[in-house]
Amino acid sequence: MSGYVRGLALAAREAQVAIASSDAQTRRGLIEGMAAHLLAGQQAILAANREDLAKATANGANKGTLDRLALDPQRVQGMADALREVAAQTDPLGAVTRSETRPNGMVVERQRIPLGLIAMIYEARPNVTAEAAALCLKAGNAVLLRGGSEAAATNAAIALCLHAALRDAGLPAAAVSLVTDIAREHVLDLLQLSDLIDLAIPRGGESLIRFVAEHARVPVIKHYKGVCHLYVDRAADLDKALGLLVDGKATRPGVCNALETLLVHRDIAPLFLPRALAALRAHSVEVRGDEATRTVDASVTPASDNDYAAEFLDLVLAVRVVDDLPQALAHIARFGSDHTEVIVTEDAGAAEAFVRGTRSSAVMVNASSRFNDGGQLGLGAEIGISTTRLHAYGPMGVEALTIERFVVRGAGQVRHPIPS
Repeated sequence: MSGYVRGLALAAREAQVAIASSDAQTRRGLIEGMAAHLLAGQQAILAANREDLAKATANGANKGTLDRLALDPQRVQGMADALREVAAQTDPLGAVTRSETRPNGMVVERQRIPLGLIAMIYEARPNVTAEAAALCLKAGNAVLLRGGSEAAATNAAIALCLHAALRDAGLPAAAVSLVTDIAREHVLDLLQLSDLIDLAIPRGGESLIRFVAEHARVPVIKHYKGVCHLYVDRAADLDKALGLLVDGKATRPGVCNALETLLVHRDIAPLFLPRALAALRAHSVEVRGDEATRTVDASVTPASDNDYAAEFLDLVLAVRVVDDLPQALAHIARFGSDHTEVIVTEDAGAAEAFVRGTRSSAVMVNASSRFNDGGQLGLGAEIGISTTRLHAYGPMGVEALTIERFVVRGAGQVRHPIPS
């Protein structure tokens, strides 16, 4: 193992003590300062992003990758807005979540503290550089960032802004450490640092996440893929269903909360499917369907089990007609990825049965899959969406980057009698 990554981790670990020791107002001011520096450095960030986009295009990157990589003034403003929302949130550190007095008079508290040093390993998402830093710092952590080669110049430009804000606040810049040498062996080195790194969070394609999970000697929050379903119930409002379908599939298909499969109750399929297929076609979505779907439109490509298990991340959608709600739930249980499931129905009983019958990290009733996003769910931003049942499940915000410890307040109580 080279000393490069270990040196970064050691410096970040030392800097974390200063972050955890700072008061809530200092950390709020720090993150507000980061937002201001991002806007002030916008031109340099966008110039670096144009450089990354040109290289990615020349290397044959697909549309989804280019979309996740691209920044414009609106997206930079969005990053700054997300940071300000994180800054304004209630500070979690030191919060007592539970307190009880034991029969012997001791007071037993549960108190929130930082996780420590968090490693972020991500691809083609330069916004992660800023948002992960803000979330980690708000929760008293330090962060070690390893972005993908396709976003190297953009990530470096954003990191310069974040470091300037840390210096302005009198805090060590190493609290946000960027691995600028993107050689793959450094990822392996990072994943072995069980004595320094408390948690690794990969964000990217399934292959990246499996690589991290298979090689890590540190805890990993995993989110392999987003096979998200929209189930149109027999009691659905078809106009609502059409809107949720188009929003979920045709807008930014390359992100993890995009719909990948449409399930339609057989009773309303004759009414809904012709409208749905026409709307999808109008948005250039390729449809792969079962026999019942192809009966409505013979031009639909036959779907296989591989299609129902796929995260297309493209303008492709698998469709299946199901006999009832239990069959829809069985399909989701077989092919889903625990990310996001949506039901469209005016039947409150069916909605509750769907909520109880799915185990995914987010379940939407008459709302778009696009809302499974930290910013949309009130977290300000997210460091990732966990589909791993560890200490956090679903979008992870500030609170998910802390843990609870016990604090016991006594008055000299002893467990065993002191020998005379």
